[in-house]
Amino acid sequence: MTKVTVLGAGSWGTALATVLADNGHDCTIWARRPEQAEEINSRHTNERYLPGALLPENLKAEASLEQAVDGSDVIVVAVPTTGIRGVCRELNNILEKPVLFAHVSKGIEPDSLKRISEMMAEEIRENLRQGIVVLSGPSHAEEVILRHPTTVTAANEDPELAVRIQDLFMNRVFRVYTNDDVIGVEIGGALKNIIALAAGVSDGLGYGDNAKAALITRGLAEISRLGVAMGANPMTFSGLTGLGDLIVTCTSVHSRNWRAGNMLGKGMSLDEVLEQMGMVVEGVRTTKAARQLAESCSVPMPITQALYSVLFEGAEPRKAVDSLMGRLKKHEIEDLFGMS
Repeated sequence: MTKVTVLGAGSWGTALATVLADNGHDCTIWARRPEQAEEINSRHTNERYLPGALLPENLKAEASLEQAVDGSDVIVVAVPTTGIRGVCRELNNILEKPVLFAHVSKGIEPDSLKRISEMMAEEIRENLRQGIVVLSGPSHAEEVILRHPTTVTAANEDPELAVRIQDLFMNRVFRVYTNDDVIGVEIGGALKNIIALAAGVSDGLGYGDNAKAALITRGLAEISRLGVAMGANPMTFSGLTGLGDLIVTCTSVHSRNWRAGNMLGKGMSLDEVLEQMGMVVEGVRTTKAARQLAESCSVPMPITQALYSVLFEGAEPRKAVDSLMGRLKKHEIEDLFGMS
């Protein structure tokens, strides 16, 4: 039995903590709000994020970060990208021994253009971390909490660290593969949210399956081009954290990013969408960062650019789609690899 702390009591953090508790580990979930921790401990529910779900009785919650991580061997970071640096800085003043970290957040920091593992490595002192493993893949919390079959990937350059996280989470309904391509896994997980927003916009406009299939396919081309330019293995984008995550996020009503895009396509403003969602929509922030990355790497990303114009420049969604359809003619395979 391993002592594990999951930082973040949102839907995904709670679902993963449930997997760990099901596996018999000593798992504590850190919730910022004391009333949420009390709900998890006394009623074994988290109604705000996973309504109707019953949590394992051996899953504990703490509102104190210091108490939550006390004695932990592994810390799973499941907070939004905007909260990563602040939480990591707090850990420097709390941890008394090096621990293995895993993160399950998906995004890129605007301006610094750092991936999540890079942000964590900058903030957590080296003597307090055994390593940082990325856990990512096509996985909705709403299905994981119901013990529906789910498959993800644990990534680290050191295969032994990836295997440790694999062993921690893997069970008969939650299958974990390993990968050493951290860049590819993080880029695939972050940028699929952009394409999911675009797919939601398309559906909101009523454009149907043909348009969405094109968005998913050409979106994968954008993700792959940028990832390879940053040093990723191109094969990673054909796997769970690339194509797999892209499909599930672009086609499911569980996807926050798809739902947000759908509302945009139906005419709501970004502020109205974010207010109604009431939860973080990572793809919005990532669109800004991806556009900056595309410019810095000289990689064409027309879908990302079109979505940026809708989110931040006031462009009408229908006109943004028209701009994509009106681009110069190209050879598909050459364009896939950025040769035309």
